Amino acid sequence: MTRRAEFSRVTKETAIDLMFDPDVSGEITIDTGLAFLDHMLNAFARHGGFSLKVSAKGDLDVDCHHTIEDIGIVLGKAVCQSVGEGRGIKRFSHAIIPMDESRATVAIDVSGRGYLVMDGTFTGIVTGGIQNDLFEHFFYSLCVHAGITAHVIFSGVNDHHKCEAIFKAFGVALGESLAIVPGRDDVPSTKGTL
Repeated sequence: MTRRAEFSRVTKETAIDLMFDPDVSGEITIDTGLAFLDHMLNAFARHGGFSLKVSAKGDLDVDCHHTIEDIGIVLGKAVCQSVGEGRGIKRFSHAIIPMDESRATVAIDVSGRGYLVMDGTFTGIVTGGIQNDLFEHFFYSLCVHAGITAHVIFSGVNDHHKCEAIFKAFGVALGESLAIVPGRDDVPSTKGTL
């Protein structure tokens, strides 16, 4: 059974095509129109050990809010489809990733319940041409539509390093939580369902 998921979303604000495959690593092509987000999503997928293809066209003449939010929504839906009923997955994972003076800790529960807690502050207002508050909004959109709970704690000085540590840690934790546990064929929940 393949867990590869492909989603498209077209609105008056954005047009997004996305492929996510937690079982195949290295197929990574990112083109969002936002070079810094491309860099972050590439690190997210590479260190998560999964394949990710994103093609996004958004109303960047307005700002990048719609593009970032909608990529989070579509990625979340693709992750949710990949999980299915969750049979055999590890479900829980965490990662602590440093980048020079910065560090990010991400804990994930593929619970079927979308929730995000993000604890940390950015030094400036914008990183790589993107308002820093939109990074939290991206992960919120991803979590809600994927049905995962994530706790993100970060610290440091350089905002680029903070962002990169967060995206890498999120990728590592997500990849591990979606891994199939050898010999496990049940849904990892005392309720019998996620």
